[in-house]
Amino acid sequence: MLILASLLFYSYGEPIYVLLMLVSCLANWALALALDTRKEDAASAGRKAILTLALVLNLGVLGFFKYAGMFVGTIDSLLGLDLKIGAVALPIGISFYTFQALSYVIDVYRGKISAARDPFVVMLYISFFPQLIAGPIVRYRHIEEQIAQRSFTLNGVACGMRRFVVGLSKKVIVADSLAVVVDGIYGNQSGEVDFYAAWLAAICYALQIYFDFSGYSDMAIGMAAMFGFRFQENFTYPYISRTMQEFWRRWHISLSTWFLEYLYIPLGGNRKGEARTVINKFTVFLLCGLWHGAAWTFVVWGLIHGIFLMLEEIVPLKKLPHWAGHLYTMFVVVASFVVFRADSFTQALQMYANMFGFNTESTVGAGSLAFSYLDPWTLTIFSIALIAMLPVTQVLSPQAKLWKKMGVTNPSSTYMPATVDTRVWSLGLTLVLLAANLLILAAGGYHPFIYFRF
Repeated sequence: MLILASLLFYSYGEPIYVLLMLVSCLANWALALALDTRKEDAASAGRKAILTLALVLNLGVLGFFKYAGMFVGTIDSLLGLDLKIGAVALPIGISFYTFQALSYVIDVYRGKISAARDPFVVMLYISFFPQLIAGPIVRYRHIEEQIAQRSFTLNGVACGMRRFVVGLSKKVIVADSLAVVVDGIYGNQSGEVDFYAAWLAAICYALQIYFDFSGYSDMAIGMAAMFGFRFQENFTYPYISRTMQEFWRRWHISLSTWFLEYLYIPLGGNRKGEARTVINKFTVFLLCGLWHGAAWTFVVWGLIHGIFLMLEEIVPLKKLPHWAGHLYTMFVVVASFVVFRADSFTQALQMYANMFGFNTESTVGAGSLAFSYLDPWTLTIFSIALIAMLPVTQVLSPQAKLWKKMGVTNPSSTYMPATVDTRVWSLGLTLVLLAANLLILAAGGYHPFIYFRF
């Protein structure tokens, strides 16, 4: 039933590419099974050939659909050629389910898990609809037992529904409200973007992408909980970080740990000298940036993060006072998201010029474009976002005492439904939030999830 629901869900937006996903599921099931039958000879050339084939097939499909146009366009620009290719529609979620499939095959190769004999098990793992199109990236070994046997309880459904409503509210109420400011300023063609407007757009986008993506993760985790699955968290309050290293331990955790385990460590990690460590980290963040989208702006965003991560290896930034480390980290994060959001390098440079005072033609004053967006609703949402990005729920939650008693220092590290809060005001707030979301959606005030295009 879950497989059927997943296929129907995916076909609603991508009817043709359901076949591509099914082929990916069956191919990776067969390749992993072939690896498992040869596990007695772990280092055999045959197993390495099968793994190589799996890497080529998965990355080849991802590369064709996602990056063919980008690389052909780059070659045309550099060499003055005209090697245009027809428009290739990007299958939704292909970056996410490809990485899940790769982790499954690689873990079988490494002997960490056994290959599933039943193809429907692999199909459910790869196509499970709550996290199919925007993550989090789930490892097979984390849910293998849950696929085979899991508990389905009213309490789990209640907790999952509440988590889903919280995620939906993050997206529809907070992220989409901030998107109006961001899209308006980035789309301004009249040259009215000044210092205030540029910084307002940069800060609002940092908040927008966090609430947009973490909201989807909440919805995926909550919906999975309704079916008895327990997914690990994908965000643990990244905007309280004091270093960029800490930021990446809290931001898009499923992706950062994927690159750590399946790329950084196999490349040698930090075990082969400082020069090799630098190369490895730059490689990881170059590919991390490229994973986010088929544009060189994403690559530059990834390299900016790689540069500051390397800087932290040299400069003892961890010794900074907490407030100074936090300001430094947020400055880098907010500023780097400008090139992430920009449609082109030209637009990014224009925004940076406005932000750092290099644009002498921009005007700053009471007539700034920024003030036209600071209406009461936006200011309210902005204030809510600043508070909600902090771990206030860990203090206010009725589960806080239970977590403390259990010795759990970071309850956000793993989704723990515990017992649903049955207080009237809490249930009432959930219903109010759900009603508000439905009204906004019915009015057509909806923006697609940012990570849908990745």
